[in-house]
Amino acid sequence: MSEPILQARSLKAGYGGRAVLNGIDVSLRENEVLCLLGHNGAGKSTLIKSLFGLMAPSAGEVWVDGRKRTQASVRAATDAGIALVPEGRGVFPSLTVAEVLKLGLWSAKVPAAEHAARLDWVTTVLPAIKKFYAQRSGSLSGGQQQMVSIGRALLSRPRCLLMDEPSIGLAPKLFQDLLGPIRQLQQDTRMAILLVEQNVREALKVSDRVVVMKSGMLIREALPADLDTNAKLMELY
Repeated sequence: MSEPILQARSLKAGYGGRAVLNGIDVSLRENEVLCLLGHNGAGKSTLIKSLFGLMAPSAGEVWVDGRKRTQASVRAATDAGIALVPEGRGVFPSLTVAEVLKLGLWSAKVPAAEHAARLDWVTTVLPAIKKFYAQRSGSLSGGQQQMVSIGRALLSRPRCLLMDEPSIGLAPKLFQDLLGPIRQLQQDTRMAILLVEQNVREALKVSDRVVVMKSGMLIREALPADLDTNAKLMELY
């Protein structure tokens, strides 16, 4: 079996001296969608931020492609082909969608000669973006903003995509419409995806493997088929 693209080993992290992650071991491999479940406050967002390099762990290690990361750094994550769709979308309301995506190209250090092709590729994956490309992000619906956030992350053509609760504020049908193209892209490119979600049923439909967090620890690993009834899901919480 190949080395994981991204791995946490005995990872601990927190805020202001308060521990949130209490020794997490988790790995993400090429060509899989790993769904991370857990109640509010379980530490899911802290884990995804630590893996991406937005915050430095207090103990433990993050490994990328079989090598220990020596410093928490968003630039290092981007250079390694890792992209983040943050919780809350993080689009700039005063900028148009075109401007947000151009800013994403600059942030990902995509060569200028590749900008047009990269934008064309993203709008092929998410064609609905073309309909509101010239609109200000603040005027868009929640689902449209989430699509822009995902499109911005895809501009770097990542091989590993971290998605932090993309369903927040979205109706189930909108969430399905977003996840469908991303799952197809993942299968076409063998991308690895870590999907942090509260919408359990929809997330399980596109996942290959599931891990469950509680109080800063992983308490279970399972296959989606192992959690196919309400009773089994309720056991997790």
